[in-house]
Amino acid sequence: MLPWNRVFRPLAALLLAVAVALVPTVTATAAPTADARSGSGWNDYTCEPSAAHPRPVVLVHGTFGNSVDNWLGLAPYLKNRGYCVFSLDYGQLPGVPLFNGLGPVEKSAGQLAAYVDKVLTATGAAETDLVGHSQGGMMPRYYLKFLGGADKVNALVGIAPSNHGTTLSGLTRLLPYFPGVEDLLNEHTPALADQIVGSDVLTRLNAGGDTVPGVRYTVLATKYDEVVTPYRSQFLDGPGVRNVLLQDLCPLDFSEHLAIGLFDRIAFHEVTNALDPAHATPTTCASVFG
Repeated sequence: MLPWNRVFRPLAALLLAVAVALVPTVTATAAPTADARSGSGWNDYTCEPSAAHPRPVVLVHGTFGNSVDNWLGLAPYLKNRGYCVFSLDYGQLPGVPLFNGLGPVEKSAGQLAAYVDKVLTATGAAETDLVGHSQGGMMPRYYLKFLGGADKVNALVGIAPSNHGTTLSGLTRLLPYFPGVEDLLNEHTPALADQIVGSDVLTRLNAGGDTVPGVRYTVLATKYDEVVTPYRSQFLDGPGVRNVLLQDLCPLDFSEHLAIGLFDRIAFHEVTNALDPAHATPTTCASVFG
């Protein structure tokens, strides 16, 4: 008997992706940006980096995310530990409110470049640290490699990043059997197409090596990731890289792709270790209480 659950799950995901690509444009009020919600504790442009944490932290949301909802857990966590924390919206598509990170990766990297300049000007810092979830952990590498970002960034922390693309648990292997679907993704949700294994963007991004000199890289992955698959494709090779599988630190951590970025305090603890390695402390299952 055919394992129908293995057939229908990726098929359902494929249909969902197509539905997203075909959603008609709507008129709606966009979600408040993080700038408008600086009272929540981050995106405070009067924040002065301390001697202990001299670099502002820029948070980069994932596909379908935004500058507020993606960071309701991590932004306060970092703010409460003395960091100046900022987050941006990028990859907006005309007529699509609330959901960002859908535009072409190259264009989104340009938006990140402009935002980093804004943060550095406001804080007076010479460099920033970047922390990104999913696409937000991969897209900054385009900024670092092609848009001069390496001179302005000390460290990049990727949480479940799509560094080498994803098969979506085999979903992308179905695309040839659905003529026209890949064209729809390219036309209507280019960021999704850019994150498929073997895309032109990823081929250019990873050609000649995964990293650029002068930047420290940390990748946090979970073996239960069902979005960026296989999960080891998230890891980077090169000098200045630290790849971390959360289950090596805490076997009881069952976070999947969304949870690792939204509320996993074990991952959050590793983020702070990556931002301040000189004062890093061991990450264990008990870190959830930290």
